[in-house]
Amino acid sequence: LTLFVNASNTLTSNSAMMAVNVAASTLKAGIQIKAQQKKGVPEYVASKQFEPFKITMIKQNIRSGNYLYFMLPGVLLTVLQQVMMLGLALSFASEFEKGTFPELVQKSNNVFVLILVKILPYILMSGLIYILYYGYSIWYRMPLNLDGGAFFATTILFLLAVSFIGILVSIAIPSQLKATEILMVIATPSFILSGFTWPLSQMPEWVVAIAKMIPLTHYLQIFRTLMIEKGSIEYLQGPVIGLAIIAAVTLIASIIL
Repeated sequence: LTLFVNASNTLTSNSAMMAVNVAASTLKAGIQIKAQQKKGVPEYVASKQFEPFKITMIKQNIRSGNYLYFMLPGVLLTVLQQVMMLGLALSFASEFEKGTFPELVQKSNNVFVLILVKILPYILMSGLIYILYYGYSIWYRMPLNLDGGAFFATTILFLLAVSFIGILVSIAIPSQLKATEILMVIATPSFILSGFTWPLSQMPEWVVAIAKMIPLTHYLQIFRTLMIEKGSIEYLQGPVIGLAIIAAVTLIASIIL
């Protein structure tokens, strides 16, 4: 019996392999005992005989089952999202608190320019963070082989979605402290709710609905498909649409406010 296991999620793959082992071992024991009993061998002796068939487990993707390879990318991307949200929480809220927003408007009353000025430093900073993360992959000997165009495009979409959420909260809550607290509430549980470790299929529907409103949920699915499972862009329609909806809704709401 040859089993191919998708080990891209170490937690779920370990559970699957344990379940398969229990089922196969039970089947093997039953076959062996019945076969031996027909030959007149007592059951307690038959249960100690050789197995009637062999099980071969073949892990795919993260073959070693190493938790470093599994956890590190998800944790680092969670940190990136949290840093961006907390930084952008202060973008317009600080202007409102200090009374400098009218001066900002005098320099440019174009809403798109104002939003671009606030998010551009964080987008550029994120580029440097990705370079740092790539350095980590070399240091930990975790080669990153991917479709560069698809990963770059979806990464930009992810960064825009995160930025627009931060901008929206910063405009809607003209207090640096309160805006930061609200975005902390969004960012802190995002890794647990993202489905990267514990699958969304096993969570209540209302939790899944909340998870789908967080950019990290969609981006980690894209990351797993492109980076770990070596999939193509055609499998990413759902996550890409999810990120696009989050980015569009939060941008439009920010412009209106």
